[in-house]
Amino acid sequence: MILYPAIDLKDGACVRLVRGEMDRATVFNSDPAEQACRFVEQGFEAIHVVDLNGAVAGHAVNGAVVERILAASDLPVQLGGGIRDMAAIEGWIVKGVNRVVLGTAALNDPALVREACRQFPGAIAVGIDAREGHVAVDGWARTTRVKALDLALSLEDAGVAAIIYTDINRDGAMGGLNIDQTVDLAFALTTPVIASGGVSSLEDLITLKAEEAAGIVGVICGRALYDGRIDPAAALAVVAGRPGNGHRPPGLVQC
Repeated sequence: MILYPAIDLKDGACVRLVRGEMDRATVFNSDPAEQACRFVEQGFEAIHVVDLNGAVAGHAVNGAVVERILAASDLPVQLGGGIRDMAAIEGWIVKGVNRVVLGTAALNDPALVREACRQFPGAIAVGIDAREGHVAVDGWARTTRVKALDLALSLEDAGVAAIIYTDINRDGAMGGLNIDQTVDLAFALTTPVIASGGVSSLEDLITLKAEEAAGIVGVICGRALYDGRIDPAAALAVVAGRPGNGHRPPGLVQC
């Protein structure tokens, strides 16, 4: 299981929202590239980046900031937010993004997901963000009547590398992961699942780790890392299934 620290970009800064509400943003670092370097130093293996403005606008808004993150670190970057056509997908992969996350496009244009998976095998994930089990799109501004499980099942044969499942009502609220729904989704799919939304303690990670065999390959953590509720070394030890010794794993890149 991989622990992805989140870098959510709004107006050029690294922020965290509460339940996806753009007017409830807390700035944690005005230099996202520097934040990426911190995550490198703390021993993380990959970074999850979201262009929040882009998710609302439908196209890249914080693109230059993402490029600075890519230049600052050699860690794999998983990027989502406003990526809705093949040109944008290809452009980010050429620039060095390891995995592109399609959210709104997965609902509105499933053929794009399938073609992207064909052209870039292993490099396409689908982000399914849900309120009360129903898919939300356009930067979480609109909740549809489509059930999260139905959307995930419709893409089972597309070749998606992972489904990133977020319970919006938990995201940034520090109320804990919706582990039951995440595990239920993972059991129903052959596509691997990455959990997201609400990680608030090591106990969340310990509980999720115990359900790894359901098909959960990763977890995204944001606010709890930024405000110190979760110690990075201890968290990495939990997801790796090893004793937490606080030491930085060898062989990781330096900024």
